[in-house]
Amino acid sequence: MWSVTELLIAFFIALLTAIITTPIIISISKRLNLVDQPDNRKQHQKAVPSIGGLAIFFGIAAGFLYLQPEHPQMTAIIIGAIIILLTGFLDDIFDIRPGTKLLGQILAASVVAYSGLVIEKLTLPFMGTVFLGEYVGIALTIFWIVAAANAINLIDGLDGLAGGVSTIAFISILIMAVMDYRMIVIGLCVLLIGSTVGFLVFNFHPAKIFMGDTGALFLGYSIAIISMLGLFKNVAFFSFVIPIIVIALPVFDTLLAIIRRVQNKQGISVADRNHIHYRLLKNGYSHRESVLIIYAFSMFFGAMAIVVNNAQLMTSLAVFCFIILGIHLFSIVCGIASTERFALFINKKSGLNKRKLK
Repeated sequence: MWSVTELLIAFFIALLTAIITTPIIISISKRLNLVDQPDNRKQHQKAVPSIGGLAIFFGIAAGFLYLQPEHPQMTAIIIGAIIILLTGFLDDIFDIRPGTKLLGQILAASVVAYSGLVIEKLTLPFMGTVFLGEYVGIALTIFWIVAAANAINLIDGLDGLAGGVSTIAFISILIMAVMDYRMIVIGLCVLLIGSTVGFLVFNFHPAKIFMGDTGALFLGYSIAIISMLGLFKNVAFFSFVIPIIVIALPVFDTLLAIIRRVQNKQGISVADRNHIHYRLLKNGYSHRESVLIIYAFSMFFGAMAIVVNNAQLMTSLAVFCFIILGIHLFSIVCGIASTERFALFINKKSGLNKRKLK
């Protein structure tokens, strides 16, 4: 469909467009006072432009015009992307109510789902391929898109964090798409990687601009869409969890946030300083170190997803053990779990094994 040369050209178009447009957006944002003001919960000490997600979108749009990827549901995907982008943009400017923002996300996801791009089946161990009914497929698709968008949005708390984690996810999906020869996913990943990396030039600590909800919701939406175009269609065991493994840390952080807020009898949308990136800061890591630690673990989970993507059942089960250990190790680094509990768990396992040997 496309040659390597064409994909490289598209990558650099997206990259350079993001690099060129980001300073323009910074200048306009400052002039119109479209900035994120510092407060007790946030890390920055001065007002920072907060609609950088537009630069990511412009970069992708420029590369898209060059590649012109085709897919039966591409029109719906573009409409959904514009809706989710506008939802984030309006929230960055007017701080809209959580319910209104959620409705925008559901609308974007619904446009995609009702166009026919839905999660049709899941591949399960010992059960094989399980085909979902029409309404179950639509409901699961809407849930997945909204969940992925919010997972990336929630982790967008430090300079370069959401953009870097998303880029690692896109690279992981790109590798799997190359292995499975899914050209539409390859093309879209190339554009997303190029544009996001171009934006990160200005977004890494200390950030000159934030992507805001404009960018975070759009990147989460993009991850959900390309996973539906490729990963959910894979016939490998546990194929339904491969997209979740790719963004394991944002999903983990989202689940912790939900549990924490339910326990504290708070609204799900109430902001706090107990996300995984804030915990790393509390544990003494610097801003840059905290981001790099999350990058490193994101690479690990991306690599695990790639292995599971083409693994047999027993290999997949072994990889899942590594994934669980990885999550626990990250929990220890963040201070969520203690090393004492982990050592106790290992000792108990060792004791059980010794008894079995006797």
